[in-house]
Amino acid sequence: MNRKFLAWTAVLLLVGCSEDAPAPKTQQKPREPVPKAPATPANPLLDSKNPAVNQTAPAEFKVKFVTSKGDIVVQVTRSWAPKGADRFYNLVKNNYYDEVRFFRVIRAPRPFMAQFGIHGDPKVAAAWREASIEDDPVTQSNTRGMLSYAMAGPNTRTTQIFINYGDNSRLDTGGFSPFGKVTEGMDVVDKFHADYGESPDQTRIQYEGNAYLGRSFPNLDYIKTARVIQ
Repeated sequence: MNRKFLAWTAVLLLVGCSEDAPAPKTQQKPREPVPKAPATPANPLLDSKNPAVNQTAPAEFKVKFVTSKGDIVVQVTRSWAPKGADRFYNLVKNNYYDEVRFFRVIRAPRPFMAQFGIHGDPKVAAAWREASIEDDPVTQSNTRGMLSYAMAGPNTRTTQIFINYGDNSRLDTGGFSPFGKVTEGMDVVDKFHADYGESPDQTRIQYEGNAYLGRSFPNLDYIKTARVIQ
């Protein structure tokens, strides 16, 4: 066979193979994972057993209340009532008392108390309604400016607190254990709206929140913010 013919045949075969061969794949960069949107943190106030609301309070700390009538500073001494101080500290740290109303203010016929502590959001109020703490021994007296928890019997303290307007030392034997004292702004407490007396219904506050109070008792004073300052 002619050598030229064989050479041309080899060339044609090579050309044909190169045309039929698949094109090399372009190397693709690995896909970067699509970042997930950060999960919305759960509100610890919706779970009274959340570790974030069950910390140990400092030995002493101060809380500043900015209210509708002015500022109040409360000094808390944990040794006075450790369980009560811990509960108060955790609630304040998690902004529980923001927008909470002073729904029971009694100054007549004799100075008694300004009570607050039912959350304005019924869902939050429900989480704490039965979250009681054990009683503390009474080591201080319920005199003017002292803070104690409201109770419905032994070991029923939850979130409701009252500020004593006068000498209510008769409450000491009932287990009302003061855990803190107003050190600045007692004159502000003296100005809280007191015309409604006992009229606000605590059950309705629990289930309807600030919507009920704002509609039926619009002049109630309230806490704008409560923050630990020391």
